[in-house]
Amino acid sequence: MENIYDFIIKEKNDYAKKIDLEEGWKWSMKAHLRHSFLIKNSQFLEENENRYLRPNKNIVLAIANIAYRSEGFDVKDIELYVNNVDTNYKSLIVRKYHEKWAVENAVDTLIDDIVVSYHDYGGVLVRNTDKRPEIIDLRALAFCNQTDLLAYPFAILHKMSPSDLRKMKKWGKKENGATIDLEALITITKKEAKKEIEVLEVHGLMPTEWLTQDDSEPYAKDTQQIQIVAFYKKENGNAQGVTLFRHEEPKLPFKFLARDKVEDRALGRSGIEELFEEQTWTNWNEIKITEMLEAASKQINLSDDKQITSKHPSGLKDMENHEIIDVTEGKKGLWQMDVSARDISAFNNALDRWNTHAQILGSASEGMLGVSPSSGTPFRLYEAQNILAQGMHKYRQGQISVFMDEIYRDWLLKHVQNDINNDQEFLSELSADEMQFVAKRFAIKEWNKMVKGKVLGGGTVEEDKEAFIQFKINDYLGEGNKRFIKIVKKEFADEPLNVRTNIAGKQKDLALLTDKMTGVLREVVANPQIRQDPEMMKWLNVMLENSGLAPIMFAQVPQLAQANKPGMIENIPTKKEPLEQ
Repeated sequence: MENIYDFIIKEKNDYAKKIDLEEGWKWSMKAHLRHSFLIKNSQFLEENENRYLRPNKNIVLAIANIAYRSEGFDVKDIELYVNNVDTNYKSLIVRKYHEKWAVENAVDTLIDDIVVSYHDYGGVLVRNTDKRPEIIDLRALAFCNQTDLLAYPFAILHKMSPSDLRKMKKWGKKENGATIDLEALITITKKEAKKEIEVLEVHGLMPTEWLTQDDSEPYAKDTQQIQIVAFYKKENGNAQGVTLFRHEEPKLPFKFLARDKVEDRALGRSGIEELFEEQTWTNWNEIKITEMLEAASKQINLSDDKQITSKHPSGLKDMENHEIIDVTEGKKGLWQMDVSARDISAFNNALDRWNTHAQILGSASEGMLGVSPSSGTPFRLYEAQNILAQGMHKYRQGQISVFMDEIYRDWLLKHVQNDINNDQEFLSELSADEMQFVAKRFAIKEWNKMVKGKVLGGGTVEEDKEAFIQFKINDYLGEGNKRFIKIVKKEFADEPLNVRTNIAGKQKDLALLTDKMTGVLREVVANPQIRQDPEMMKWLNVMLENSGLAPIMFAQVPQLAQANKPGMIENIPTKKEPLEQ
């Protein structure tokens, strides 16, 4: 009966074989990953050690870098909020805390790693770990089903040093299903003169009896499980499998996102795969041009006079300047062979065509590549072309953002909620809109506090409400936009948190938007009274933010620009204040 070790050996052999995607089209996931990795790093598929007259002109990397920049997004685009109509006002605090939490847990690099794997290989495999998920290098897969990665068992290969292996405290223990202890395995591998120990981490739905010590009983059902297995060679040369850990796995701790889906294969069409042909033929042309130039660099002399060849058998290399050569009468004598590269323009034209085609496939305009526009190209047209070229990248960016939302909802929100409930106090910088939001509610709270005090004391309210509130708003704004935020313990214990990745702002070209709004600024300068109009001030704030300036420094209150001292936000009152709605 088949056991886990037989299963692994069979699956590894199957993974190395190609599958039929269509008649005449065979595909290997292992070969695809290798191919993508090699050409991205300026390597040939074979004979990389032989580079004589074999230049590798990498046209993939520049286009890939554009995709990384265009399809990624910032942590600030991930917006957490309280999904409760009565306490939604707390969303500001959650957003500000999340900015701090994301930095501490390197969520920005997580997004970058997702984008790179998604583009380079056509898919990204993410594992749920403590707080920050782990991106699995797809080239580390020892085997998987090449049509659907997560639907069938798959294995991740780890190459571990003895010290790394000893850190795995749950491995090598009999109570965890181990058939060998760690020290015994380390001793065996040392005898094999191995510096690294290969360990396979297998996940998936597998026979239930593989979880028990006795693998001989027939099984009636399969169980989701994890198996940690290693192999060593016996004295007869045969492979012997050993188990370091095995356990039932209630839920598969992985998520997978394919790029441009291709029917009947696990990985989507990758960004590098789109340029396989372009890179291959670019290198072919470059090799032919190099061979031609190498031939053209040689100077070859011809002669029909045996007297010259007999006197100079090694050529003219040792002749002095102005030395005279005797030529037999009636002979042409000595002349030079024409080795000029006459057809090199045909190869250069082919290179240009392949390069242009690669840019089209990779949605990489000249502007995005940093290439200056052709002479006479109108600036507006050039700018509009760059915006349109980003369309496909924005489409894929949307797919990644939806995937990131899923990771947050299923894995990360619970960690954010646990951490936020532990007496948090931190410094944060508020935007212009956030300052206005907080200042208004602070002013309303102060008004209600003052009214309650006077009424309960038997007095009357003589202050003008609007003037009082505006004064408090001005006073609050004057303290600057850097604020210490204090969160009371268990403040968010029962609050339902949710997430949305807002990349709408990335659909706009900020330089173009700022240019269009310059006219608004001219109008503000010509008509200073516009600063008293809240709607016009909102437009001004947006323009300033797109220009890289701090809108809060240009708010309606003059003294705001003079304040630097950080304040404290301890509580933002709800909209349902007793005395002020």
